[in-house]
Amino acid sequence: MAKRVVRIPFARIRERAARRKGGEKVLTSLLPKKPNNKALVKLADDRVLSEMAARVFSAGFVWSVIDQKWPGFEEAFLGFEPKRLLFQPAEFWDALASDKRIVRNPQKIRSVRDNAKFVSEIAAEHGSFGKFLAGWPADDQAGLLEVLAKRGARLGGFSGQYLLRFLGWDAWVLSGHVMLCLRDAGVALSATGTSRKDLRAAQAQLNAWKEESGLPMAFVSRICALSIGENYDVARLKEIMQQ
Repeated sequence: MAKRVVRIPFARIRERAARRKGGEKVLTSLLPKKPNNKALVKLADDRVLSEMAARVFSAGFVWSVIDQKWPGFEEAFLGFEPKRLLFQPAEFWDALASDKRIVRNPQKIRSVRDNAKFVSEIAAEHGSFGKFLAGWPADDQAGLLEVLAKRGARLGGFSGQYLLRFLGWDAWVLSGHVMLCLRDAGVALSATGTSRKDLRAAQAQLNAWKEESGLPMAFVSRICALSIGENYDVARLKEIMQQ
């Protein structure tokens, strides 16, 4: 992993974010839920697969629409129980392409079957997918994203980053604002920020800020995002974070 180098003290970034949002109290209200690594160990594999599907179907779609339809997704995909889904014949998967309870995207539907296999394989290797996540080095999200992209289906890019965040792993998300914060601090990133080199460079700096601040990585990531770029008002920002 790249050498950790602190270019701008995180305290300065936090001060900037608090000033933009109207103070520390408001800034704190905008932080994500505090990650709980112990809860990951108890996470059931069906909930992991459900969240994988939610992130895949939400990609490029309005999140609130997916959320509203989610009870139908749970029914259509048999509660997202990996082993049960893997026993289903081709006819089951073909029928889902016309099932009005879900968003009928054939490629994304197939990803559920592929990710059921992925979750089952990881569970066989580590006891459960949650235990696998809980045991992964906290300072190597970039490596974990590589596993998701290579062994999972449609879990690369932001889908993988948001998956980790929603599952409760202490994750950063390289949103446009976070990349702007990193670039402002002198971290060289490509235009997309998606290459292996980009992820490793971002990881090194975010690790340094996490160590300096003593905050969870999810907090460091969010504070970076709030410290720079377009300064949405708090009400609009909370609306955006729900999308």
